[in-house]
Amino acid sequence: MVKTVDDATFDTEVLASAAPVLVEFGAAWCPPCRMLAPILDEVAEERSGSIGILTVDVDANPVTQGRYGVMSLPTLLLFVGGKPVRQTIGFLSKGRLLAFIDEALETAA
Repeated sequence: MVKTVDDATFDTEVLASAAPVLVEFGAAWCPPCRMLAPILDEVAEERSGSIGILTVDVDANPVTQGRYGVMSLPTLLLFVGGKPVRQTIGFLSKGRLLAFIDEALETAA
């Protein structure tokens, strides 16, 4: 369910999206990123009509990583209307991730 974006597709897939988009900045070698992956898949499936969930491999996409100042992994950025509205760093349980999304969307509305 979670789609991968790169430096070339980021603007089209994230910034031009009409729906909110949660972007996970991670890497294959990052243990918390690997722990978060199945949770992101579940949330992507449950919220498929209301929010997009994408991932960016920071090792392969340094331009996008640098543009958003990502220094720690995993970093989650929620974009609404093409703008980052909320950020969190580190592993989140499914409940905390859903709360993060819902609170950010409430305040962004």
